[in-house]
Amino acid sequence: MANFEQPIIIKRGKKHKHPHHGGAWKIAYADFVTAMMAFFLLMWLINMTTAEQKQGLADYFSPPSVSLSDSGAGGVMGGQAMDNAGSSMSGSASDITAKEPAAPAEAVTGEADLSVGGQARENGSEQEASSDSEFDLKAVNAQEFHSAAASIRQAWQSMPELTPFMDNLIVEETEEGLDIQIVDQQGKRMFPEGSKYPLEPTRLAIAAMAPFLQQLNSQMTISGHTAAGGRYENPRYGAWELSADRANVVRSTMGEFGLTDDRIKSVAGRASDEPFFPNDPYMAANERVKITVLRTAPPVPAGLKP
Repeated sequence: MANFEQPIIIKRGKKHKHPHHGGAWKIAYADFVTAMMAFFLLMWLINMTTAEQKQGLADYFSPPSVSLSDSGAGGVMGGQAMDNAGSSMSGSASDITAKEPAAPAEAVTGEADLSVGGQARENGSEQEASSDSEFDLKAVNAQEFHSAAASIRQAWQSMPELTPFMDNLIVEETEEGLDIQIVDQQGKRMFPEGSKYPLEPTRLAIAAMAPFLQQLNSQMTISGHTAAGGRYENPRYGAWELSADRANVVRSTMGEFGLTDDRIKSVAGRASDEPFFPNDPYMAANERVKITVLRTAPPVPAGLKP
């Protein structure tokens, strides 16, 4: 006979729960996605900006007012002095020009001029002192021109109206000084066809750079240029007249915004005589106005008043 009273044994196993790992992986993943988005955004911006815009950004993050000299003085002048006082401290007596009897070797002139400052005066070499002063002046001019070029680029880039025309505005530092060109591009004109009056973006660009050119204390030449093959309805008004009128309008526009007449050395029309692209004189970019700021000082010193 079967034993029906045998107890039934039920075994229940204990389930072990996995420990909670937290959400650290989510933070790491979010950081990774953010970094990738920033990377692709940077690549897109680099691809979309022009060479002029990249230069402007570089100048913005490395201000031109910082000294380029590795001299211990650390200033913009690089430890050099502009006048006879040299590196004298503030409040010290000024260098007085004096004339003393000449040595026997200089008896022909009777006097020795000691107005030349610096170490060259101590050595008795006026020519050496003149060379040192000229070198210092060139270094200062180069710094001023570099600063002006960077300021003009930044002024243009800060104007939304000029954003589509950044390729039409060129600023270059040359041996002569500073070249600024307002150039037509295919589909983007700076002057209406056959007109001497600039479009509004062109006028804004001219107005923005006038104050910086005034601060340079240098003379400049303005020349108008046209592309070859242009047709003019008036037989008495052609490329020479148009290029000269555009250059003169640019001069007068800058005058409205602070550029004085003593800064202008010449205004000329070149027609198609000096193309921007000599191999293709018919290109639209040959239609331009060129402003060349010279490294020579104006005949009237800055700040001179009658």
